Amino acid sequence: MKKINKFITNNSVLVVVIALILLIPSLIGYVNTKINYNILVYLPSDIETIKGQDILTSDFGIGAFSFVTVENMSNYDMLKLEEKIEKIDSVNLVASLADVTDTTIPMDILPDEVTQKLHKDEKNVIVVTFENGTSDEITLKAVEDLRKVVGDASKVSGMSAMVLDTRDVSNSEMLAYIVIAVILCLIVLTVATDSFIIPVLLLGNIGVAILYNMGTNIFLGEISYITKAISAVLQLGVTMDFSIFLYHKYIQALTHEKDKHKAMQEAIAETFHSVLGSSLTTVAGFLALCMMKLTLGKDIGLVMAKGVICGLICVLTLFPSLLLVCDKLIEKTHHKNLMLEFKGLQNFSIKYHNLIILTFIILLIPAIYGNNNVKVYYNLDKSLPSTLASSIANSNLKEEFNIVSPEIVLLDKNMNSEEKEELVEKLKEVKGIDLVLSPTSVLDFGLPISMLPDDLTKLMESDKYQLVLLNSTYDIATTQLNNQINEVNKIVKKYDKSSIVAGEGPLMKDLTEISDIDFKNVNYVSIGLIFVIMLFVLKSLSLPVILISAIEFAILANMSVAFYTNTSLPFIASIIIGTIQLGATIDYAILMSSKYLSTRKNVQDKYDAMKETLQFTIPSIIVSALCFFAATIGVGVYSKIDLIGSICKLLSRGSIISMLVVILILPSLLLIFDKIIMKTTKGMKEEI
Repeated sequence: MKKINKFITNNSVLVVVIALILLIPSLIGYVNTKINYNILVYLPSDIETIKGQDILTSDFGIGAFSFVTVENMSNYDMLKLEEKIEKIDSVNLVASLADVTDTTIPMDILPDEVTQKLHKDEKNVIVVTFENGTSDEITLKAVEDLRKVVGDASKVSGMSAMVLDTRDVSNSEMLAYIVIAVILCLIVLTVATDSFIIPVLLLGNIGVAILYNMGTNIFLGEISYITKAISAVLQLGVTMDFSIFLYHKYIQALTHEKDKHKAMQEAIAETFHSVLGSSLTTVAGFLALCMMKLTLGKDIGLVMAKGVICGLICVLTLFPSLLLVCDKLIEKTHHKNLMLEFKGLQNFSIKYHNLIILTFIILLIPAIYGNNNVKVYYNLDKSLPSTLASSIANSNLKEEFNIVSPEIVLLDKNMNSEEKEELVEKLKEVKGIDLVLSPTSVLDFGLPISMLPDDLTKLMESDKYQLVLLNSTYDIATTQLNNQINEVNKIVKKYDKSSIVAGEGPLMKDLTEISDIDFKNVNYVSIGLIFVIMLFVLKSLSLPVILISAIEFAILANMSVAFYTNTSLPFIASIIIGTIQLGATIDYAILMSSKYLSTRKNVQDKYDAMKETLQFTIPSIIVSALCFFAATIGVGVYSKIDLIGSICKLLSRGSIISMLVVILILPSLLLIFDKIIMKTTKGMKEEI
């Protein structure tokens, strides 16, 4: 380690040059990393609904579909429009009532339950299917072309249209996320440091680490748009304190070591040993997300764990080099340290520690209740602005044609016709289903199948399967729809055990159920991993319990704010927030408890030891928390995508709540349980 430190300090210019050269492949990797904008693809590949979607794509060419609403258009014009749509790459089928009624079948012969879904007043619906998946780049390009052909983006509905709008909004906001985070962090760092150039170097160092992290994502194949949106600001907030810690250690080393290179070597060594434990807990918190069955957790977890490692490496190599290279500039831009000493806060924490503990116990009850009752939504449409073209189109389709949640039942092609007719009748009786179409439905209408266009007949049957199309009047991701899907599954399995109920509704139902399991598993795993790491870092049996309890209370308080402000959270935010807040802010608690232990060895009176501990740690904790807050709050307020905004709002609020808990409640816990801590911590029992 000494040789490495010596090499870094003696070759600081070379280190900076190498770091800048490495940005080239990082930028190439960043630009070429594929971004996925559809959360449903992160469902496990072995579940029935995903298998059903794969069958629809491979056997029927229905990777995705859209509904196009047209107004005041004759059959002739509709057919001309369909011809243009058919020429779009990836479009597999284009169908409307015009395909049937323009031949030999009058519209009056068709049943109302069919015509009402495709024709109302002067408005008609054209069904368009795509060969590729919902979020495939080819499909998204096809939807863009479809919007151009139709001439009005708000007339094209469907999941792919929503994914396309999500992509466009997310990409348009990315630059703003970074700019807002940088500006707010600059303000905090200017107050917290003693040179105007230091904040620039701090942010520049972390910026390089972020680009390294984002560039290496290319080896993961693809990342989600959520990961792309939050990873940069999250890495900025989580790893900033590593850099600040090194800078403070360097300034301290200069007080007794005039040689700046040797002082920096000392700072690097102390920083490595001091932040290794806290960085491991942060990495463990992110890796816990990999335990989610919804593989979006793995996506976020791997990228952020990698980001912490990249940040730590840059703090120990690039940042010391930047400080040495810019030494003269740092001295020229020196200013008075504007950071407050917070003596009043220190005295309050110690003097009223019994009252603080009582308040803590009282607040625990509403925190638990609020956390357990916070409202969560799973409907992805709800996370997007209602003014988007896809949102308008989906809303109009629901209001005008009552097409809310189309579902597709895959049945064995060789299923007995009598059983199939009986099955269709049973499905028609299910509450909330207002349309059931099967390959034999046209016979019930008195029409021979031969009179239908070939494209429509191919849509209903393949070599192995036949389709039954349903329309539910219940909204996606609601209890009503989920119960209805259970009932439909029960009916179709009775007639065909190999049958599959597919579509967005069933997929969202699986998402809901898997997410509920993930929420519990991820929390348990993250607590377990961090607990084990803290056992080794702190060498104590009691401190990990105390520290984790304090931060878990902060998490409960953070989530309960959403309940008491009547805020509904997107499901993914409720799953990952606890793990991220625990992993990112447990560092504050580790810093304070480590300092308390080291001080307690030399100071017999626990109150004097705590006073010294607070004097040393409070400024560092406040700066770290404010940087985390600054990095995330701007995104939370600015983002139009609630899925991203909610996560960042929770993180920004969580950083402040964790800070207050560590500054106020943790000292009280350490003082009250001092005897137990001393007896259960290695190296302390003999000293006291």
